[in-house]
Amino acid sequence: MEPAGFPLFPEQASTIAGGVDHLFLFLVLVAGFFSALIFILIFVFAIKYRRRSEDQKAVQIEGSVKLEIAWSVIPLLITFVMFGWGATLYVRNSRPPANAVEVFVVGKQWMWKLQHIEGQREIDELHVPVGRPVKLTMTSEDVIHDFFVPAFRVKKDVVPGRYSTIWFQATKVGRYHLFCAQYCGAQHSAMTGWVYVMKPVDYERWLSGGGGESMETSGEKLFSRFGCVNCHVADGSGRGPSLVGVFGKPVLLETGETVMADEAYVRESILAPNAKIVKGYPAIMPTFQGQVSEEQLLQLIAYVKSLRTAERKTK
Repeated sequence: MEPAGFPLFPEQASTIAGGVDHLFLFLVLVAGFFSALIFILIFVFAIKYRRRSEDQKAVQIEGSVKLEIAWSVIPLLITFVMFGWGATLYVRNSRPPANAVEVFVVGKQWMWKLQHIEGQREIDELHVPVGRPVKLTMTSEDVIHDFFVPAFRVKKDVVPGRYSTIWFQATKVGRYHLFCAQYCGAQHSAMTGWVYVMKPVDYERWLSGGGGESMETSGEKLFSRFGCVNCHVADGSGRGPSLVGVFGKPVLLETGETVMADEAYVRESILAPNAKIVKGYPAIMPTFQGQVSEEQLLQLIAYVKSLRTAERKTK
């Protein structure tokens, strides 16, 4: 199937676009087939079993066990195919590859603010390399937005107070529309942008021309400025737990529960530190709610992630 020439379909420009379109076409064909079958049978039966005279009496038609089984089992099997196909696509598309290019996105009425892990910032534009997976970690400053790139067949709600992730791998160099697909206020229709897919060499050249410091470096400065370094000592001798090697691993809490140290956990630990107390440490960390912006939170998270890399290097 090549829907690019059909006006109802946007161009296919990612590795998952074909799979999504094939599933969509299958659902449309199944729905169209059964809709046509039902309406045809209605007209056929209406004509065949119509009352031909005033004295004619209806003849009782006994049920058929085979027919009952057929119209129960066949739709059930078709729905199993739909579920299995859709679940396979969902699972595959919900797990970003480990080597994905990382970009952080903040939605705000009415713009998209993006920052690459290397430090390059963009507004309503996203530059990515062709042929490489790209992972977006997204949040909102105000209301619910929705990050939607039709050509990539990716779409995800961007919710205030939490992180959502999405990934794609572009297959064609070019420029593709970016939309907010969730009504977010008076200027919702203007919350658009462009995704520029570049050759790897051109992308590296563009990336190196930013001139800004990396998110890790910015996060490290914030880590020192807010005094985090005084408690979270690398060797674990501080009043708070060491953050070296923590990201991406389970953390044991005072309640006996275990949570995964991901982006959401780091964010909550900064804004609501008493929500989850690490076992063996007192609840003395102050909240930084209202003191750090969404961009600064993402920079701090990038720095905590880099401590995981630092752990590997020391081994």
